[in-house]
Amino acid sequence: MELAELEIFRTVVAEGGVTRAAERLNRVQSNVTTRIKQLEASVGVPLFVRDRKRLVLTASGEALLDYAERILDLVQEAREVVSPQNPRGRLRIGSMESAAASRLPAPLAEFHQRWPEVRLELSTGPTDVLMAGVRTGKLDAALVAGPIEDAALSATPLYKEELMLVTPRSHRRVRSPEDVQLDTLIVFEQGCAYRRHAESWFAGPGRGGVPVRTLELASYHAILACVAAGAGVAVVPRSVIAMQMEPHGFSTHSLGRDGRVTTYLVSRRERSSASLLALRSLLVASL
Repeated sequence: MELAELEIFRTVVAEGGVTRAAERLNRVQSNVTTRIKQLEASVGVPLFVRDRKRLVLTASGEALLDYAERILDLVQEAREVVSPQNPRGRLRIGSMESAAASRLPAPLAEFHQRWPEVRLELSTGPTDVLMAGVRTGKLDAALVAGPIEDAALSATPLYKEELMLVTPRSHRRVRSPEDVQLDTLIVFEQGCAYRRHAESWFAGPGRGGVPVRTLELASYHAILACVAAGAGVAVVPRSVIAMQMEPHGFSTHSLGRDGRVTTYLVSRRERSSASLLALRSLLVASL
């Protein structure tokens, strides 16, 4: 079992097949296929089964992938400790969808230009999923909504967000939850910090309580479109609303102090790298 075989194995899994993996690795397909067969021979079990035109991991392949990820990450970390002045290798960043759309495009473009040897991978998800990814090592760092109460994580405050209540344009002015006339709250899935803020605002002392129904959607574009169509109300960061082209079919209302949230860059305290330090410095400098 060689490091090159593990890297090829990981890339085949990530790309879903040999053809795209070969393109990404700048290798011929026959070489990638041969190295996978050699890896299977060294571990003594098949790692993939073919499902139509896709390669699907076997149970043994799933187990090996976890070890391959950890081995390759440790090798990268060791290289960066030896030569910390040169950001390189893979950097896996997670982000809330709102931050990925409204905050990260310019910094990530600059990062890519300054350190082209770093293979930056960005994935989006709700805060709880991203935090779990950082804790387990599946992510090197993530942009999440505070507060951060995990002492094992390093947290750098970045952006001050203001959450706004969004209603259909025809809705009356909202000063408190009692003013909301619709009974559906449109939200992301469980684990979304902004969803918790919305539910907390509705359920606060002396307030009307959380709307009777929730509608879970997977993007702000869909959420805002449904609000404009009259399906319900939502809580959305001002930075996302500012990206929408006018005229739009919704109105916004302040949540006051309840709507103030800080976005943090979190990572494990015992894990760092030149690439992560470079990204953190770039994000802080862009504030």
